[in-house]
Amino acid sequence: MSLTTCTIHVIKRQERVVYLTSELAKTLKVAKARNVTLKLGSKSLYLQLKLLKKSGNQVYLPSYVYTQLRIPRSGTTLIVSDNTELRLGPLIGILTSVSPGNSAPFGSRTEFIRQFMQAGKDKAFYFGFSPRDVNWSQQTVNAVVPSGGGGWVRKVLPLPDVVYNRLPSRKAEKLASMNAFKNRFVRQGIPLFNWSFFDKWDVYNLLEDTDVFKNVPESRINPTPAQMKEMLEKHRFIYLKPTAGSLGIGIYRLTYNPRQGYYARFRRGERNVLLRFKKFESLMSLLNRQSSGLNGYVAQQGIRLIEIDSCPIDFRFHMTKNINNQWVVAAIGAKKAGRGSVTTHVRTGGQLMTPEQVLKEVLGTRAEAVLANAKETAIKLAEAIERNDRHTLGELGFDIGIDQNEHIWMFEANSKPGRSIFKHPALKEQGRRSLQYVFDYCLFLSRFRSRRDS
Repeated sequence: MSLTTCTIHVIKRQERVVYLTSELAKTLKVAKARNVTLKLGSKSLYLQLKLLKKSGNQVYLPSYVYTQLRIPRSGTTLIVSDNTELRLGPLIGILTSVSPGNSAPFGSRTEFIRQFMQAGKDKAFYFGFSPRDVNWSQQTVNAVVPSGGGGWVRKVLPLPDVVYNRLPSRKAEKLASMNAFKNRFVRQGIPLFNWSFFDKWDVYNLLEDTDVFKNVPESRINPTPAQMKEMLEKHRFIYLKPTAGSLGIGIYRLTYNPRQGYYARFRRGERNVLLRFKKFESLMSLLNRQSSGLNGYVAQQGIRLIEIDSCPIDFRFHMTKNINNQWVVAAIGAKKAGRGSVTTHVRTGGQLMTPEQVLKEVLGTRAEAVLANAKETAIKLAEAIERNDRHTLGELGFDIGIDQNEHIWMFEANSKPGRSIFKHPALKEQGRRSLQYVFDYCLFLSRFRSRRDS
């Protein structure tokens, strides 16, 4: 396989020919071929090859060929050859929900998708689409693509080379029809990564028999009152989390003090609430009233985390795959809990910091070694989850804590991590790099690599 970039030009001719400069044909090792198959995504045409004595990597396509292949734009992109098959692209589809109107077709995700499309804008073709936009019988997608002036337009394109799943609804992704929809891509040999959201218990099960299980706090799903009492007596405090929750919503921090009784800390509306109960039964009455019992909840061992100003600190590790199919730590944000808050989320008073800033203040000369250990642990956790998960993963978000003995703990794993940590000015560059890694992983999955990269 030979890979390079090329520039596509459209010429007003109605013929089944592709014109390549001699220089490009030589790079692609097709200089002696009379005919080639030219592909974009799922669409291909068998064409006569003609060489031009021009410099540079130029491709000239008759308007007939350009229209038949449904190429979304002219200009630069990658081209890869495998014998006499030439593939333009890759054609990257971002699966999400699409709103009516052209100014923000992907709702609150529009800016993120726009930024992702910038990562490889001169090397690939991008489009956004929803499940209802796919026409399986025609093998096409009624795609949303960026237009020149910063807006968006609809174009009918071939099925993509790779699908990046950013569907926003947990409920929709649990439907059998959605699983069947995603499986159709896989059956056609089109890789789709980030299959669905994780529930908290999914991750616990994926890691249970692995070397990194020592980095996962003890947990119980749908805990009985007896299990809750036992965990509180053993650990002194625990967290109660909805299995399908996100953004820290619905979490309780429960504490047991043998002399004073039981405490429940949680968020009510815009306020952080702390209640004390002399008896365990009174605590259970509150939980039953607030959350209709413990079904759909996970009880998780509390960990005494490192602190600044008596406020616990945890870390968001943004993990991505790279072009060599390896996990890398793309970014780390440190989050300091707000006073009286159950979680470190910024919306509940948490503060975003850099890990270097935090660890230097708390651990001094040990900071660098502890951060290196945390990164190594995060990569091992990602590898273990991927080994035991049935589907292709390209991105993970870990909520990681460091306890007062410098042990690393992983509290949660998200298969579609949010990007709020990149709002910190010092993390903006890491935010751009994380999108570059995801683009590179798309290149790996779609086989847009030369032999020396393989």
